[in-house]
Amino acid sequence: MAQYQELENFAAELRKSIITMNCHAGSGHPGGSLSCVEVVSWLFAREMNFNPENMTDPCRDRFILSKGHSCLTLYAALAEKGFFSKEEFKKLRHADGILQGHPDRIKTPGVEFNSGSLGQGFSFALGCALGAKRAKRENRTYVLLGDGELNEGQIWEGCMFAAHHKLDNIVAVVDYNKFQSDDLNENITALEPLNDKFKAFGWQVIEVDGHDFREIENAFYRTRTTVGKPTMIIAHTVKGKGISYMENVPKWHGSLCPTGEERECALRECGCEELE
Repeated sequence: MAQYQELENFAAELRKSIITMNCHAGSGHPGGSLSCVEVVSWLFAREMNFNPENMTDPCRDRFILSKGHSCLTLYAALAEKGFFSKEEFKKLRHADGILQGHPDRIKTPGVEFNSGSLGQGFSFALGCALGAKRAKRENRTYVLLGDGELNEGQIWEGCMFAAHHKLDNIVAVVDYNKFQSDDLNENITALEPLNDKFKAFGWQVIEVDGHDFREIENAFYRTRTTVGKPTMIIAHTVKGKGISYMENVPKWHGSLCPTGEERECALRECGCEELE
C-alpha cells in the first residue's frame, strides 16, 4: 500500500546492506538478520524518538538488540539513519573496523548495548525502562529477542521483573522465525504455547506477521495505549526472508557466506547488480 512504500524501500535497503556486509566479511549471521528486517525498519524509520546528532540525550528512546548475532540488521539501519557511511560495511568483522561480530557501543555510533551471551540484552533493557520510570521520563525502550534466546532462564526472570514493576514503557519483540542455531526450535526446546506463557508472566501479548507493516503498525499503536504492564510482540517471521535459498534453511543461521552462484543469486534478489 502507498502509505507503506517508504518503509518497504527502507526494508529493501536493509536487506541489500545485510547481504553486502555478509559477502564482504565472508561470514556473519544472515538468516536471523534477514528475518527481523521489517520490525527493525519500523522502529528506526517510524517508531523511535532519537537524534543521531545527540545520542547522549537521556530522553531518547532506546533500541537494544539482545540477539546480538543479528547485528547486520542493526548496522544496516544505523547506516540508513546516517550514523556512519556504508563504506564501513567493507570492514565488517575486521579488527580495524567499527562494525564487529557483535555490537560494540564504544566503537559503533548508535549502538546502545554491547551484546554477547543471549539473554543479557533483555535484562539491560529492563534496567533502562525501570530507570526511566524512576526518573519520570517519557522515553521508551525497545528490545529485540531471538526465539532460540528464549531458552535462557534469564529471559523468564526478566519477564517476572518487568510485570512486577509494571514497566509499560518497554516493548519486547520476539523474532519468531521458528529456528535457532542448529535446527527447528521444536526439535531442541519447544516454546509453545508461547503466547500463553508470556500472558501467565503478566505481559500484554500481541501476535503479528513480522513482515506485514500494517500489522506491525497496529501492534506498536497498541503498546502506546497500554498502561500498567509490559508488552511482548510475537513477530512470526521467516528465517532468511528475501533470499530464496536461505528461507527456512537452518544452515544459514550463521558462520556462512554466499559463494559462486549463491552469491550472484543473493545479490540479485536483494537488488544489487554487483557487490558494492
